[in-house]
Amino acid sequence: MSRPRLALVAHDLKKDDLVEWVARHESKIAKFDIVATGTTGARILARCPALPVHPVKSGPLGGDQQIGAMIAEGKIQGVIFFVDPLTPMPHDVDVKALTRLATLYDIPIALNRATAELMVKGYNP
Repeated sequence: MSRPRLALVAHDLKKDDLVEWVARHESKIAKFDIVATGTTGARILARCPALPVHPVKSGPLGGDQQIGAMIAEGKIQGVIFFVDPLTPMPHDVDVKALTRLATLYDIPIALNRATAELMVKGYNP
């Protein structure tokens, strides 16, 4: 069986938090194939070059929609999306669509550090 695929996404002001979180959990995250939106993926790869990260477009350029399509196709088994609730997002509708698809297809989605912690602690291949 192939490895599960995890999507990693972060709003601009949360990218540093996500990169630090991934680095702290690198051994657990390495058990997944990883898809990440453009800038987030590049920053994760710069910090953790051994991780199997496949970047898609940045969120505002369609990356959120690319990940949403993968969810609909059954190609994503979990999403970690560090959301910035205090900054308006011009592509907010895409973000809502991504969270809606994760909910619709019953895909675990962590929108903050606390739920991301629970998600990786609960995964035992």
